[in-house]
Amino acid sequence: MVCCPMGRIDKGVSCSVSGCAEKAVRSVSSNLVERAKLRVEDSRHIYLCQTHYRELKKKTRKDQDIQRMRWNAES
Repeated sequence: MVCCPMGRIDKGVSCSVSGCAEKAVRSVSSNLVERAKLRVEDSRHIYLCQTHYRELKKKTRKDQDIQRMRWNAES
C-alpha cells in the first residue's frame, strides 16, 4: 500500500540529460555520469530516464568489468 510518494523519482522528476523531458526512473551519482560523458546539468544526483540509463550502462560496462576482475584478483 502506497500512501504518498517518498523520493524525487516517485514525485515525477524529469531526466537530467539536456534536451530530454522524459520521466526519470533512476538516480545515479554525478561521478558515474562523468565517466559515461553524458551531457547533463551540474548536480550531485543525476536523474535518468530508461533510455539514458541503458546508454549509461553500456558506456560504463568495461569499467565495471575491470573493477570486478580487480576485486576477484585481490581475494
